[in-house]
Amino acid sequence: MRIMLRARESRWLAPAAVLVAVVITLLLTAGPIRLAGANPVAAYQRYLVTPLTTVNGLSEVLLASTPLIFTGLAVAIAFRVGYFNIGAEGQYLAGAVAATIPGLYLPSLPAVLALPLAIGAGLVGGAVWAFIPAWLKRHARIDEVVTTLLLNPVALLLVQGLLNGPWRNSESGFPDSDAYGAGYTLPAIAEGGRAHWGLIIALLLVAITWIVMSFTPLGLKLRAAGQAPAAAKFSGIPVARLQWRCALISGGIAGIGGASQVLGVQHQLTAGISNGYGYTGIVVATLGALTAGGVLLVALLLGTIAVGAQNASIALQLPTQMGAIVSSTLLLAVVSLVALRRYRVVFRRRRGTPEHDGQATATDAQATVGDR
Repeated sequence: MRIMLRARESRWLAPAAVLVAVVITLLLTAGPIRLAGANPVAAYQRYLVTPLTTVNGLSEVLLASTPLIFTGLAVAIAFRVGYFNIGAEGQYLAGAVAATIPGLYLPSLPAVLALPLAIGAGLVGGAVWAFIPAWLKRHARIDEVVTTLLLNPVALLLVQGLLNGPWRNSESGFPDSDAYGAGYTLPAIAEGGRAHWGLIIALLLVAITWIVMSFTPLGLKLRAAGQAPAAAKFSGIPVARLQWRCALISGGIAGIGGASQVLGVQHQLTAGISNGYGYTGIVVATLGALTAGGVLLVALLLGTIAVGAQNASIALQLPTQMGAIVSSTLLLAVVSLVALRRYRVVFRRRRGTPEHDGQATATDAQATVGDR
């Protein structure tokens, strides 16, 4: 038995693999749900259906999906060009810190100036945090996976240091910053809901990314640089320069996600500003096949599961961690089965068995010679 690269990929394999992965996920997670004392069918309904049946539930799904769209898109752009940015978590935190600076030191600005300033600061903060590993990658050829990953805990320590030092809350003394000025609040999309205009910014970035990647010469160059860097260099595409620029753009988008979270939800900087959104962004980008539309759909799916996990915890007494188990199992199943798009399993014939139609292919003949 051998695993061989497919000569061509069938279009139906990708959706079929995702569908089979969903079925496998349901079967594998039914046992733990049953052991936790709940009906699996009722649990899946709470996870996937109930959050979408009410206006408030839908608003919560959009709210939970917003930071995942930012971080997933940031990772997808970098991965697409062959730059493996594992530092979206740190860039997200750096964006939140940068947005806090004008929120604390320029509290009297009106919203028309405060919001663009804070969001722009978040973009710059994320890009600056992505600058060091991108520079090391380009000029010293140091693996970006290591440097971007190691900067994540540094960003978390920076947040904790600021909140336990100069930005400690002046009224309560807790390790949270003071509230921002009134102009630094992203308004809600609909009255009565918590989904804010950060979602609109995320959707605009998704649309721009989709257009650039799908319909422009630049998008073609980016895809070529990621899929076949040697061939791209030979054809004159500046692969290193494109990776450098996409690394900074990736960091900037993650930074906007951090700024959006503090401006639209927290209204202050807290130690728990990120619930692992940067790491989950890698999951979102991977499941979304590194495409803008895929990132959007997967982020909405994980947001639905996250809200459904809270609902199932109340209604069915299931632990909230069960939602993470369902999401993780889905990821592993999809990644495993999507590999079938590029590879196939070949069973080698026994010696002495007549070949099909009495003739052996050149590949089989070479394999037989190699075996001997």
